Amino acid sequence: MLRYLPYVLSLALTVYCLIDCLQTDEVVVRNLPKIAWVMLVLLFPVVGPVAWLVAGRPDRDSARQYMTQQERWEADYRRRERDKEVRERRQPPRGPDDDPDFLKGI
Repeated sequence: MLRYLPYVLSLALTVYCLIDCLQTDEVVVRNLPKIAWVMLVLLFPVVGPVAWLVAGRPDRDSARQYMTQQERWEADYRRRERDKEVRERRQPPRGPDDDPDFLKGI
């Protein structure tokens, strides 16, 4: 059973790095194009994933700084909507004559 451990670890590392590479935005990938990293990870089972982790995976800071203005607006909008939903859930129930949606339906 112990003799299969290197193969299982190699497969696990390859799968992890392949999924990580595929989910990473192409703009923040370092040193090679994204498709080259995918091919490298798939063709060289141990060397490719280690190379991805060392030289291809984006830094945490660069991934955070990449967020465009549109993405910031979308993130702020989602946060405001989530906060709005939380506030609405905290309000006590209203009577039918105080509910504008109910009054529209009459």
